[in-house]
Amino acid sequence: MHPAVTRLIEIVPPGTARRTRDWNAVERELGTPLPQDYKELVEVYGGGVFDETVWLFDPECPDEDYNLVAQFAEREEVLGRLWQTEPKPAELDRPGTRVLPWAYIEDSGAMLYWLAAPGQSPDEWTVMLNEGRGPEWEHHATQCAPFLLAVLTGESESAYFPDLPADSHQFDSNDEILGEED
Repeated sequence: MHPAVTRLIEIVPPGTARRTRDWNAVERELGTPLPQDYKELVEVYGGGVFDETVWLFDPECPDEDYNLVAQFAEREEVLGRLWQTEPKPAELDRPGTRVLPWAYIEDSGAMLYWLAAPGQSPDEWTVMLNEGRGPEWEHHATQCAPFLLAVLTGESESAYFPDLPADSHQFDSNDEILGEED
């Protein structure tokens, strides 16, 4: 298991039983493999919200707002329109480089993306954050699980998490929030 996922489990105990996903089917539908640390996060936690702030997308969530596959399609459309009027972040200058959503920030509109360049393994993808209601982007040269850990522990250098770290950590699963049970 990725060390950041192991550490997250120590500080934020998962609230639901571990469930496997059909990652081959998800990756076929998305047209791309996904980072292992993300898959481990979803296997351990499922989709849901960390410290009432960071919503982790889950490919099996019935609500499109929290579903990884639905958000891939929506963000592609939204960003396509956005970049007709606003410049892309410099990190996307290399042809074929793109951003793919994996989480969003509660009440802010900010989205967390993977920065994926051609020829890169998904385990080399780093994190991009878009403020959501404006043109600002942040790049963090780390994978999604270490980034999430840094945000929750207050070690992140991002200005987008003013209420973190929390005094105590919690994870609320989509199952609990949306009343979904398998």
